Amino acid sequence: MIPKSIRLMLAASLIPAALFAQSTKELNINQAIELGIANSKNLKLSQNKIDQAVAQLEIVKDNVLPTANASFLYNHAEIPTSTFTLPGGGSSLQLPKRADAFVGTAAVQELVYGGGKLKYAKESTKLLADVARLDADKSKEEITYAVINTYYALYKVAQSRKVVDQNLESIAAQIKQAQRFFEQGIVTKNDVLRFQLQQANVTLTQMDIENNRKIINYNLDILLGLPEDTEVKITDPNGGLKAPGALNDYIGQAMANRQELKQLDVQNKVADYNIKTIKANTLPTVGVGANLYYINPSGNFIPPTNQYLMPVTLGATVSWNIASLWSNRNKVSEAKIQQSEITIQKDIFSDQVKTDINKNYQNYQVAVNKIQVLETSIAQATENDKLLASKYKNNVASVTDRIDAETLLYQAKINLEIAKADAGLAYYTLLKSTGKITQ
Repeated sequence: MIPKSIRLMLAASLIPAALFAQSTKELNINQAIELGIANSKNLKLSQNKIDQAVAQLEIVKDNVLPTANASFLYNHAEIPTSTFTLPGGGSSLQLPKRADAFVGTAAVQELVYGGGKLKYAKESTKLLADVARLDADKSKEEITYAVINTYYALYKVAQSRKVVDQNLESIAAQIKQAQRFFEQGIVTKNDVLRFQLQQANVTLTQMDIENNRKIINYNLDILLGLPEDTEVKITDPNGGLKAPGALNDYIGQAMANRQELKQLDVQNKVADYNIKTIKANTLPTVGVGANLYYINPSGNFIPPTNQYLMPVTLGATVSWNIASLWSNRNKVSEAKIQQSEITIQKDIFSDQVKTDINKNYQNYQVAVNKIQVLETSIAQATENDKLLASKYKNNVASVTDRIDAETLLYQAKINLEIAKADAGLAYYTLLKSTGKITQ
């Protein structure tokens, strides 16, 4: 049986490893997007705006319901002069010293016809709720792209760090080889120093890359709602990249999917209902109502039989603001101008979308072509590096030529990894400009 002290030591030794495991999280790009959307404070604010719009719609619906009110009045009067003589020497009336009365009313009113204004208000408010939902979809797209952008930035530094680490391993091997050559008298001490200087320079580059990685990792933690000390381990995000299709296909997708264009369409419908509402102001309104009165002058809360009145009245009201026939004309013209402005805004924005898509489409094609060119350059740099390594071993090439060849190779590798990340980001940028990045 293991002694208790040893068990405690083993448990204590596992605590740091457990803590380290808790602070590391491996995520692919889709998982990162899901986390970003789930934890976005901006999206929570957008949802709150949707809830407000829906609540406003319910308020407008309530305006269709009939109105009703009731009141009950108690009145007490003190009458100091209880004798009242009629003018002209007529008879006198004897009034009580005091009097009490109870009066109650209840009324119900219903608007039968208001020119369609309630209907238009309900439809307009419903459309404004749709605008709020489209605005939330737009925010979702922005959050998605922000996550993708940061994810690719972290991918870039991670791949660059990997290449630099390989470069340092190779330089360490070169230093050992140069030291052996120096001991054999094949090379000078300067050759060893040149390799050591190269090692120092690459180490500085490694430090800069690691500093950038920490900054980007922290930003991604905040964006995803993760603990701020979480180290995000990323996977290659370029697995879902596709060859670019036809430019017109992307433009067609944008015209059908861009949230901003949909919002302008909805706003155009709202403007149309606004015109109808203004026109409805020139129409008459019809309302019906019922009124109940309770009059009890007896002074008793529960009056004696036949000493109170309770009339019920039914009525209908037709009203028409005739002046609106000429005073409303300019308001309609103004509303039509506002609607026309929305149409022009949509045309302007459509042109901006087309130019934006064309730019992103060309950028993506160039990014994909760069990968092919850099893959060829790596093959050439690899051959050049092998050739210079052989020449250096045979004391045919100088240490400067050897270092330059190795530097070119590893720079080409870094450029390739960055180009792959740039191509991936360019792909998602093109998707964002079509309004389909969240799909």
